[in-house]
Amino acid sequence: MGSSVRELAGATPATRDRYVDLLRVASLGAVVLGHWLMAAVTPDGVGNLLAVVPALQPLTWLLQVMPVFFFVGGFSHALSYRSLLRKRPEGSEDSVYSAFLRARLQRLLRPTTVFVLVWGAAALLVQLLGGGGGLTGVTLRMVTQPLWFIGIYLAMVAFTPPLLRLHERYGWGAFAGLAGAAVAVDVLRFAAGVPYVEFLNFAFVWLAVHQLGFLRADGRVHARRAALLAGGGLVTAAALVALGPYPLSMVGMPGEKVSNMAPPTLALLAHGLWLVGAVELLRAPAARLLERPRVWRTVVAANGVAMTAFLWHLTAMFGVYGALLALDVELPAPASAAWWAQVPLRIALAAALTAALVAAFRTFERPAAPTAPGAPGASGASGGGPLAALGATLCLLGVLGLSMVGFGGLLDGRTALLIAIPVSAPAAVAMTLGGWLLVERAGRGAR
Repeated sequence: MGSSVRELAGATPATRDRYVDLLRVASLGAVVLGHWLMAAVTPDGVGNLLAVVPALQPLTWLLQVMPVFFFVGGFSHALSYRSLLRKRPEGSEDSVYSAFLRARLQRLLRPTTVFVLVWGAAALLVQLLGGGGGLTGVTLRMVTQPLWFIGIYLAMVAFTPPLLRLHERYGWGAFAGLAGAAVAVDVLRFAAGVPYVEFLNFAFVWLAVHQLGFLRADGRVHARRAALLAGGGLVTAAALVALGPYPLSMVGMPGEKVSNMAPPTLALLAHGLWLVGAVELLRAPAARLLERPRVWRTVVAANGVAMTAFLWHLTAMFGVYGALLALDVELPAPASAAWWAQVPLRIALAAALTAALVAAFRTFERPAAPTAPGAPGASGASGGGPLAALGATLCLLGVLGLSMVGFGGLLDGRTALLIAIPVSAPAAVAMTLGGWLLVERAGRGAR
């Protein structure tokens, strides 16, 4: 692998924006570290360190960096879709959309599908053997929770073409429209008490951040605007938390009446703006650092396994805790002095186990060679686009459903509500696989 990484790094074109690659890796790495730090596992169950020590909740204003990942996604999606448009034959926009979805979903769903199938088989075996209680049961329920982010990302991919057209026509106005819609949703939710309207902000908040990536791709987030985003976002987020109904934590907290994350709130959007502005202000010094060959090779290597590491990091964390309990190692009370002293060891062990899992599954993060639109086997027939869109929708619903229901209670028919519809784990897996097959068929033009 070392030689291939060196070759990839050496072949990097001078025009490539290396900072975007660094942001992608750093944002996923921050999420992984945050999960490892926040988990407060005891023999009785799993809690949240931020609930045990509320004074640590301001750390979420640094560690809740999913907005940065979605911002980077907008940048990458704009470049990828425009590249396909330039190569398309006349009158084949359906094939462009199909090829775009296929290429993007492969990188996400190949490692995700392997993760789901491995865990699904393991969960079924454990429960057939009569297990599934204690920490094992908690693991089966929680190990799929990070998949919510992949579901949201799938929606961003699916909506890229129409939102990119809005961006090209209105620029900052398209972003302002999405942000304004997020404001309206929160006004209807908190001031007018309109039920269920808050779920619209799963789209408006995250797509507004994604839209900033389009602006970044066109060079329209320069230093002055980045400073305005950072300062304005930070002040707005602080004011909303201080004066409004929004909690301090930018991640979900157990038992809270209002969460900034689920569904997203205006406070989380303001938080995303300040993060995007802050990372853009760091672009110039980071770019100089990335010119160093060793640093850039590290980023290239990390990008090649980032999704696999993200998928398996909770597996590694629960594996470490399970091993400690099996070895009768005492788990100190969360936030005690002994607990803090044990943190470096637990993180080191979780990192080592994650590395082992990455070594086992990293090959699935290498997508198959894309089919260029207009090439033999590419979908040029009318209807390829709608078929791909249907497949992406099924994938989105399946992944989100699985993130909610988990693998616990398979034999009992456990379900979770997804848009008011009960969804079981087998049904969620079937939707995900079926949707992916539709996207593959549309992308390849298979009959």
